[in-house]
Amino acid sequence: MTVISNPILPGFNPDPSILRVGDDFYIATSTFEWYPGVQIHHSRDLKHWRLVARPLARASQLDMRGAPDSCGVWAPDLSYADGRFWLIFTDVKRYGVTTVNGARGASLRDFPNYVVHCDHVDGDWSDATHLNSSGFDPALFHDEDGRSWMLNMLWDHRPGRGRFAGIQIQLFDRAALKLVGEPHLIFKGTDLGFTEGPHIYKRDEWYHLLVAEGGTGWDHAVVMARSCDLLGPYEVHPDGVVLTASGNRHGPLTRTGHGDLVELQDGTPWLTYLCGRPVPEKARCILGRETAIQPMRWHDDGWLRTLDGDAKPMEAPRAPDLPPMPWPQNRWNGRFDRDSLPPEFQWLRTPMPERLFSLFDRPGFLRLYGRETVGSHFEQALVARRLEHRRFTATTCLDFAPRCFQQAAGLILYYNSTKYYYLSISVEEGARELQLMIASPELAESVTIEGVGPLPEGPIELRAQGDGDALIFSWRSEESSVWQILPHRLDGTILSDEVTFPGLPNFTGTFVGMACQDASGMATPADFAWFLYEGGDDRCAPVD
Repeated sequence: MTVISNPILPGFNPDPSILRVGDDFYIATSTFEWYPGVQIHHSRDLKHWRLVARPLARASQLDMRGAPDSCGVWAPDLSYADGRFWLIFTDVKRYGVTTVNGARGASLRDFPNYVVHCDHVDGDWSDATHLNSSGFDPALFHDEDGRSWMLNMLWDHRPGRGRFAGIQIQLFDRAALKLVGEPHLIFKGTDLGFTEGPHIYKRDEWYHLLVAEGGTGWDHAVVMARSCDLLGPYEVHPDGVVLTASGNRHGPLTRTGHGDLVELQDGTPWLTYLCGRPVPEKARCILGRETAIQPMRWHDDGWLRTLDGDAKPMEAPRAPDLPPMPWPQNRWNGRFDRDSLPPEFQWLRTPMPERLFSLFDRPGFLRLYGRETVGSHFEQALVARRLEHRRFTATTCLDFAPRCFQQAAGLILYYNSTKYYYLSISVEEGARELQLMIASPELAESVTIEGVGPLPEGPIELRAQGDGDALIFSWRSEESSVWQILPHRLDGTILSDEVTFPGLPNFTGTFVGMACQDASGMATPADFAWFLYEGGDDRCAPVD
């Protein structure tokens, strides 16, 4: 029996929206402050997936400079109508603090929603058109009568209100790219609260509304309701939740929710949803929110349920009866002798990557130009890839000649501006020095820097090794075969949603990559010769 191993999209890949066009399946996921915006993966058997597009790749579509951590692109929805692909998304500009000194006040947040379209999923998508700003998690529903509707959750910023005010719907004119008529509030949610992530499906005479509830933490859930009229009223599923891992903080798949349905060619429904995989014995998910999938069943009463009717996630569901379609493994060799950034890498917020890095100024190297300090919300020279394994090794080699203490470059594990581990080369009293910078809400000081002694001349190799909750850094000169282990056994689990300052959003995941700063404003560059990432279920390399 062939099974699917969940999650199907490991590492930071939350809020999946799934679509089938013919024999092709596509999943779009949130990217928050990482650029380019939105990841779209492609499969033909639901088991094997490949990244085919990041459609929001220029300033006329997305510019997130200044966006706070975990803002930017939320919950994209991918659909197909009129022979073209439609992508609708929120570009969150502000995440207001809801309490001050324990008092609950107004929560002023900015949630502009946009739509883009393209004839080919991997083509050049249109400029973004603003639709509304009334709440986040927009989605398009294309009805059988040819009309399209936009859904989104309604945000209520007023003090003493529930914030999550329900799901609204409004007619969308595809030709004019605008909303018409008045919005209708069609569903106020259940007692679980935090009603968001809406999708509508038409089956027989019923409109089925699927939402996420319970918040995106341990009590996250998929909830459904139905109505014979698109505008309601909607009757809640008699079982309450359709899928949840509530109450389980140590299982293989936790935090399950924010789902979307797809129907196979034979009519079988499958549910894709986000999940988390906590480090064993610690309720912390260092890989962030990932994407899983499993088959569902329409029961005789017309309601959707899991195969066993238990509303539980499946770690290894049986694969559908589709021809296996594994994709060719075109593994990158780690060298930067190429004319474009390897597809696994992204950067933060800005639509002007030419100010951050170049593959041409020094052929064979990735040159990072020192920009703002690590943690900046505007222009930060940080190029990184998702952490996809709890056991991993990441190694890089850089050539860098800092001239003052304000300049640094090196290897970074980054969750957001308040949580990272950064092993960098800087300079003290005229000599190059290795420095370990740590940012964590668990520190007495928000950021600490510790010097690790002088460095020899020439290129330096830096290495990070993770094994569950343990993280170790090491270094060596390019000519040496011996790694110098830093005397720190670090807690890798601070790089998770679960470790945070009160009131701050934490919706992303850990990235590992390369960074360069120059607080003097001189844009001093650092040249990286290669970057290697290895990971697996077993230890990928021994911690020396």
